[in-house]
Amino acid sequence: MMPSMDEPLLGNGVLKTNGVRESLVVAEVRKQLYLAGPLIAAWILQNIVQMISVMFVGHLGELALSSASIATSFAGVTGFSLLSGMASSLDTLCGQSFGAKQYYLLGIYKQRAILVLTLVSLVVAIIWSYTGQILLLFGQDPEIAAGAGSYIRWMIPALFVYGPLQCHVRFLQTQNIVLPVMLSSGATALNHLLVCWLLVYKIGMGNKGAALANAISYLTNVSILAIYVRLAPACRNTWRGFSKEAFHDIPSFLRLGVPSALMVCLEWWSFELLVLLSGLLPNPKLETSVLSISLNTGSLAFMIPFGLSAAISTRVSNELGAGRPHAAHLSTRVVMVLAIVVGILIGLAMILVRNLWGYAYSNEEEVVKYISKMMPILAVSFLFDCVQCVLSGVARGCGWQKIGACVNLGAYYLIGIPAAFCFAFLYHLGGMGLWLGIICALAIQMLLLLTITLCSNWEKEALKAKDRVYSSSLPVDMMT
Repeated sequence: MMPSMDEPLLGNGVLKTNGVRESLVVAEVRKQLYLAGPLIAAWILQNIVQMISVMFVGHLGELALSSASIATSFAGVTGFSLLSGMASSLDTLCGQSFGAKQYYLLGIYKQRAILVLTLVSLVVAIIWSYTGQILLLFGQDPEIAAGAGSYIRWMIPALFVYGPLQCHVRFLQTQNIVLPVMLSSGATALNHLLVCWLLVYKIGMGNKGAALANAISYLTNVSILAIYVRLAPACRNTWRGFSKEAFHDIPSFLRLGVPSALMVCLEWWSFELLVLLSGLLPNPKLETSVLSISLNTGSLAFMIPFGLSAAISTRVSNELGAGRPHAAHLSTRVVMVLAIVVGILIGLAMILVRNLWGYAYSNEEEVVKYISKMMPILAVSFLFDCVQCVLSGVARGCGWQKIGACVNLGAYYLIGIPAAFCFAFLYHLGGMGLWLGIICALAIQMLLLLTITLCSNWEKEALKAKDRVYSSSLPVDMMT
């Protein structure tokens, strides 16, 4: 069991845990790693579900692979990023309520989020049904556009399961329950291999089967978590069954949910824009291939700071909700040091393997040499990305999503994308120029978030958290 901040202090920043003297910093590091470790594994396992589907499609032919890849990218931009972003508002709402010991609110917030995300999914599903026509409008090859439209239509069921899955993950994460999230994600990833094989080859559905397999696997994952929430003693206080209160005060959820979605989407969309811009460069096949490999590498490494980000949002929201601003401040300082250490270590690893990494994706010497030149740039960008990612977690824990959305808008679309365009097309730096533009965006984003965090009054943040929690109306079934 992780030590609580309520446990007795011995003075000089020392915490007494079961008779053992332990510094507050060491205790905080242990808490954050306890949360981050399983969450890193869980996010990696959740993200490889769609990757496995595309890999199965890749064996069906070049057209099928191109169609599935574009459909998956389109689905991420228009659907999954939006749902994931809105669900992240629970980092604030559930985390602060749990810290304040208003446990019943967590179940209500989860139900309310699922309801809103389902309504949003209906709108996204309509957009997805016209994906083929939308891609044609943007000048995509007719065959690829038709294939992508067919693939994404079979992914629509996954859309309606993905939202509840994200809500369940946040519901458990904010209670410091992370091992079941990791285990259910692992079981789902293993099961996904079998489901893909059955649908694609055994039943003969081809790429449609690979798309449908996403929905089946997400449903498996959310079902495991829902059963755990229903039966586990750890959730007895936070899940008290369905309540009519979930239908109330939806506007207040949207006031936090919409900025949360913008915060995630604005960053996500900027990286997709890079891929589109790479197609306009000389030798677009090489540039697009190398940029895709760079994005894939960056996304894989990003799961580590993303896990730390989820951990710090939980720690900060719990401590602010509990009225312990100094503990929240300590958590923030500790995670910043962890992020810098992780950023440096992973960056060094990228530089060390720069001459070999390209061979994992291609046997062409031109691609391998280009990747070796990109890796040091990728390493620098990862360090900035690492720090901004955990600072974004602090922002979610405090409820600063509106500020975060404005920061991301300015950093990526006023600085990053224009800089990427200038470096790539005006200074003729190609794909390296595009990535240098993203480094500019990440640096600005990191500095702005760092300034906001360092200038924060943590006592005021604790009072805001208290107001947010206690301004929520009592559930209908508790007012009788």
